[in-house]
Amino acid sequence: MARKFLYLMAVLIVMVIAGLFAFRMFGPQLMRVAFVPSAQFERLPGVNSSVYKNANMWLARPDKPGNPALWTPSGEKPAANPQAVMFFIHPTSYLDRTSWNAPLGDKIANDRAALFLRGQASAFNASAAIWAPRYRQATFGAFFTGLAEAQQALDLAYGDVSAAFDEFLREIGPDRPIILAGHSQGALHLIRLLRERVAGKPIARRIVAAYAVGWPISRNTDLPVLGLPECSAADQTGCILSWQSFAEPADPSLILDTYDASTGLNGAPRKGSAMICTNPITGTPGASAPATANLGTLVPSTDMKTATLVAGGLPARCDGRGFLLIGPPPAQIGQYVLPGNNYHVFDYSLFWGNVRADAARRLAAFGKK
Repeated sequence: MARKFLYLMAVLIVMVIAGLFAFRMFGPQLMRVAFVPSAQFERLPGVNSSVYKNANMWLARPDKPGNPALWTPSGEKPAANPQAVMFFIHPTSYLDRTSWNAPLGDKIANDRAALFLRGQASAFNASAAIWAPRYRQATFGAFFTGLAEAQQALDLAYGDVSAAFDEFLREIGPDRPIILAGHSQGALHLIRLLRERVAGKPIARRIVAAYAVGWPISRNTDLPVLGLPECSAADQTGCILSWQSFAEPADPSLILDTYDASTGLNGAPRKGSAMICTNPITGTPGASAPATANLGTLVPSTDMKTATLVAGGLPARCDGRGFLLIGPPPAQIGQYVLPGNNYHVFDYSLFWGNVRADAARRLAAFGKK
């Protein structure tokens, strides 16, 4: 499984970064041409939550053979009977411009999504039984345009996520602790899920933590309506963690330009507001940590046949606006970086060992409540 994981990682990253290299060289206009669908948005019907009773509608669930979320690097093992359950929303894995939303049965998109579960959701498998739904995700190009179709595509995708969440809650029963997590587009849907399905609801009392990683969350205009506070302590429960990773010198202008021109979830402008920045090494906001405290970065071997957890390789600190800075570009991960020294693709894998420890620590604290 490790060989398949790393081979797929190479293929996926080359495909995605090829497009992002073009962005650096030729600008947003070329990206729109390359990735934004030319087809009209197809108004597809929503799915009923009962659809997710079918195990094939899940990329990962505890009873699914070949569950990609059970992958671990050498020296690590998933828990046999984890105490908690986890709902994980994978990032964008559909790159096609022939449709605004991924077909549920698209093999290429599903294979890429399974890859993301191996590199991201796997960090939690020592603490939780992981559920990760297939959903009709918005295509990659939806994030490079302001067309109404882009928001319609995201709304359709979220409808699937929400339906899957309903079935997830029915399947797990009324008592088990819940960890929520997502990345990039998955984090965007998680933020909406927090606002619409968790905030002010009884289920909020069951949330160990919510990891909304790789998507900006304004402390002033977004956080107040999400129903959970920002995690302020390493053992705090019922709170939100978020970070966006950059090497130095960092140029997050592509994110900031869009962020500062947008409106927050409470209707106020986001311009100038700080974003949540959890340091995944310390589990606390606005913190700095030396490389020696990094419990392990997930790094592929040179022959791409194994994955190794390398400890002590990278520091991390939060800057004033809310970006996580990891020092100079790491030699071990240098080929697949987004413009501006953005290590978005590696938000989880840079701190895989610390994320694993963070989830276990918060779950232990939750059990003492």
